[in-house]
Amino acid sequence: MSEQSTRSVSVVGLGPMGQSMVRAFLDAGVEVTVWNRSTAKVDAMVELGAKRAETVAEALDANEVIVLSLTHYAAMYDVLGQAEDRLAGKVIANLSSDSPEKARAGAAWVRERGAQFISGGVMSAGDNIAHPASYIFYSGPREVFDAHAELLRPLSPQEYLGEDDGLAQIFYQALLTIFHPWLLAFDQATAMIAKSGHDIAKFVPFAVRSSEAFPYFMQEFSVANQAGGWADLASLKMMVAGAQHIIDASEEVGVDATFSHTAQAFWRKAVAASEERGKAVSTYELIMGEQQA
Repeated sequence: MSEQSTRSVSVVGLGPMGQSMVRAFLDAGVEVTVWNRSTAKVDAMVELGAKRAETVAEALDANEVIVLSLTHYAAMYDVLGQAEDRLAGKVIANLSSDSPEKARAGAAWVRERGAQFISGGVMSAGDNIAHPASYIFYSGPREVFDAHAELLRPLSPQEYLGEDDGLAQIFYQALLTIFHPWLLAFDQATAMIAKSGHDIAKFVPFAVRSSEAFPYFMQEFSVANQAGGWADLASLKMMVAGAQHIIDASEEVGVDATFSHTAQAFWRKAVAASEERGKAVSTYELIMGEQQA
């Protein structure tokens, strides 16, 4: 492999994440060619030292490795389809977010056109890929990842998961499944504090302190879920009651408690299923679709 191919890369897609990737490459001394539909974003990266590609074909021709940072996989077809005759011999590292099946289909589409493919899921603190908590899941052929891991290393620490093209997206989307409800729950909690006339800043240290127990609960419930899920009828009824207390505390001060109503609905469903079957049924089983309430 030539020095040119190991120390240069093309980045296609310059949203906040793509721009962050370009900066990381440039900071590491990697030569970067960029393309984006919006020329203003290209101009900003060129000012930092990136090279401009006027067309997708130019971006593909410039380097062996092409990093995609797009909204979804459908955009990959729209973008690379403009110059699919230039894909042969290239390596496409698609770091866009989408479903595992769409990642697998995208990988097949790329390979049918003579290119290699690896997929990635960027677990970052917003678009700050330099944050200590940021890292990237990768999946796809091991030999392709190994051949280009050093070039991609400036983007974030790497977690290679396996050969399945969809695996990076499975882990990525699963972690976002945890993160999104947390965002809503934190909004509801801090709204309760504020609407009650109290100081959010005073509350936050207690929220951080409480979160220190989360790893313990994750470990405990992961063991339970591997055995079918945590289920105890009395405890499930307690969760229904506890959710009602949160709903009352929220709605008393005019805070939207939709999120808590949704959580309560799952526990109520588990209680109903448990009473119908004559044995405890976990919410994990219900979510897995293995029980009928």
